[in-house]
Amino acid sequence: MRNLDTPVKQIRRKIFTEIAKIGFESTDESLIHDIESIPYNIVEERAKYRESIYRERAVASERVRLAMGLSLRPENRSVHLTDGVKSSNIDEKYYEPPLMQVIPSACSACESNKYEVSNMCRGCVAHPCIQTCPKGAISMVDGKSFIDQDKCIHCGRCKAVCPYDAIAHKERPCERACGVKAIESDEQGRASINQDKCVSCGMCMVSCPFGAISDKSQIFQLAHALREGTEIIAEVAPAYINQFGEDVTPGKFRSALTQLGFSNIYEVALGADIGCISEAHHYAKEVATGNLPFLLTSCCPSWSVMAKKYFPAMIDNISQELTPMVATARIVKKEHPNAKVVFIGPCASKKLEAMRHSVRSDVDFVITFEELWGMFDAKDIIPSACEDIPEETQTATAAGRGYAIAGGVAGAIEACLKEYYPDVPVHIEHAESLAECKKVLTLAKAGKIKNCMIEGMACPGGCIGGAGTNAGFAKTSKALKKYVDGSDPKIPSQELENLELN
Repeated sequence: MRNLDTPVKQIRRKIFTEIAKIGFESTDESLIHDIESIPYNIVEERAKYRESIYRERAVASERVRLAMGLSLRPENRSVHLTDGVKSSNIDEKYYEPPLMQVIPSACSACESNKYEVSNMCRGCVAHPCIQTCPKGAISMVDGKSFIDQDKCIHCGRCKAVCPYDAIAHKERPCERACGVKAIESDEQGRASINQDKCVSCGMCMVSCPFGAISDKSQIFQLAHALREGTEIIAEVAPAYINQFGEDVTPGKFRSALTQLGFSNIYEVALGADIGCISEAHHYAKEVATGNLPFLLTSCCPSWSVMAKKYFPAMIDNISQELTPMVATARIVKKEHPNAKVVFIGPCASKKLEAMRHSVRSDVDFVITFEELWGMFDAKDIIPSACEDIPEETQTATAAGRGYAIAGGVAGAIEACLKEYYPDVPVHIEHAESLAECKKVLTLAKAGKIKNCMIEGMACPGGCIGGAGTNAGFAKTSKALKKYVDGSDPKIPSQELENLELN
């Protein structure tokens, strides 16, 4: 499980803090100067992570653009740091596609899929590596094994049989983390993202130890809107538990959001409750009767986009119910028609879901927990020190709050089926990580998985393992389980099935 307190995360948080500050404080006259100052505020007089302050500032400059929602500058012509800022200086969501980008000046051009003999080699008499190589790519050079890279087919047999574990498999961390094989190489050997394959889960971003991959943010535009006093309501994903410290209660978190300027806070778990009731009904009506061979959940945008991209014949099997984010936003807009809605969660790809035109999202901004922490820092808000506001009358159930962890969607739907459709046999599968999701869909396509609902989560562990999280999986899953176990009622009322949110 990845370490979430790394220099890369610290740098990103500093960038988000600086961008949020100018969103809250800068004037039209000072904006350009304030943006140009950020790389110098972030990078001091001595390089800390790279060979020079000039490279560190170059990388920081590109991070600033991405955090403003702008694209990276081209490498083959001169473009000013603030080019395009005029378009992004608004209090509306702003985003130049694509969402995920590799910062060329930050990429170390890691070798991709290469087997190499290390100094651990003992030059043993048996030479099992030579014996097992199907292409004769291994020979003895100066008493040690040597792999001819021109002959090697990267099968890994040599590594598997080496008794000293002296053969290393080199591969890009970002490439290894990508479940849809969207990481490729540019002409200089640096990583690049094939946008036709990418589903924007962000796993490449959090896996790169050089911080060379980043997504775009809307924190500047959101801070701008909050500064203007616009009525803005936060809808918070259930994965928020433990994201801002173990001692940050739901009441303290609500207090921190209120101090930031949000006029109200809704739980996305409410939309999840609506979803699991609707999915249970859909399963009982369509899957259990044989009208559909299987039904795919739709709450994870990267999972559903992957299904559409790689298994287009399955589009009709993807649930058409509103996702928890959209269902909650519809409720907010129904009760507060003039308010703007901000989704706050662990997910990078929710930014794309909010932008799509096929289904009206009613979401005006999307920020991650990581970005939110930068906004708290910009306003000197410490969530753990905030007043513990008593929670209002609970509307969300344990089922909806459990959506944050892998298997939680399946568990919620199963609980509703058993309660409201006791005669319907229940068969639900779930997969986490895009690689595993792809395997499950391949089996379903081949007819080896039938008469079931399939829950897919792009991130390992589910939403609490998302690219925009602040806390580790182990502690968060434990804290979330405690929160869910202490929530009542356990499942939503069946009446939610008839709720109109058009």
